Amino acid sequence: MPLHYGSIVTEHLSVRRSVGLFDLSHMGQLEVCGEEAGKLLQNLCTNDISRLKDGQALYTLICQESGGIVDDVIVYRFTNMRYMVVVNAANIEKDRAWLETHNTTGAALTDLSEKIVLIALQGPGAIETLNTLVPHGDVPALPFFGFTRVTVAGISTLISRTGYTGEVGFELYVDVHDGEKFWNILYPAVEAAGGAPIGLGARNTLRLEAGLRLYGMDINERTTPLEAGLARFVKLDKGEFIGRNALLMQRKSGIRRCLIGFQMLGRKMIARTGYDVFREGLHIGTVTSGAPAPSLRCNIGFAYIDLDGKHSPTNLNIDIQIRGKRYPAKIVKVPFYSR
Repeated sequence: MPLHYGSIVTEHLSVRRSVGLFDLSHMGQLEVCGEEAGKLLQNLCTNDISRLKDGQALYTLICQESGGIVDDVIVYRFTNMRYMVVVNAANIEKDRAWLETHNTTGAALTDLSEKIVLIALQGPGAIETLNTLVPHGDVPALPFFGFTRVTVAGISTLISRTGYTGEVGFELYVDVHDGEKFWNILYPAVEAAGGAPIGLGARNTLRLEAGLRLYGMDINERTTPLEAGLARFVKLDKGEFIGRNALLMQRKSGIRRCLIGFQMLGRKMIARTGYDVFREGLHIGTVTSGAPAPSLRCNIGFAYIDLDGKHSPTNLNIDIQIRGKRYPAKIVKVPFYSR
């Protein structure tokens, strides 16, 4: 993906107001098959894979024994013997090696990343746009995190009711040999709907407004799901999984830092990754993500702050140091934006 095709703000608002087209072919897909496939994933994932039915997907974390996050992924269940794990682009090799190292069940692992093209349609016009390309204009009424296979513009397509923008949308998986043709069909359909292709810049501002974490910035191997505010995706009562003991201990003892959302109180200053956070003159944390929020007309971000009994993660005014000077901000609820 380019950083932008034109204007980041224009692309961002296209998704919020109509529809955006994303080339996500850099993402990775790992197939896990066999009688023990579900058992392997249940041991690796913090969420409960056993509750999935055919045609359902879920968001989950994969953790180290220490509770640190190896990656955040989406697991798709086709059958009880066939799953697909969609992983972050920078983590494809690491995640594949992690699965192989912990595959004591004999499940078959296949890296499909170079065989699949992933394109997303996101925004309030996504359903209508997709309807122009499917037989009889009938997009299946998929529930959130549901998926199925249909024909889109004559091309066999796995459509998934998922996304990374906080909007209605789909992620579309096709064979790599159909990828360029598929993009060239979708592009004019999106433009006809008043939409546009979307680059990495707007993808970042969209996900940040929606309160979605970015691996490598907001979460990594040195952070845990509990610290990152992702406890709802950790099912400690499902049984053993890698990292469970560490997360149980952390829940019992309490976390000492947490990821918070903040809004700058001035319109001009943007807090960027690595900037220091202060409270009453004391250094309490570090910004992980920061950007303008075009939908909200303000500047927002994520930061980890210390929890020592004195600093509360709610109703807190903070200062962020930008180029040697401190500027006021306030902690706000996440997501920043919700349709």
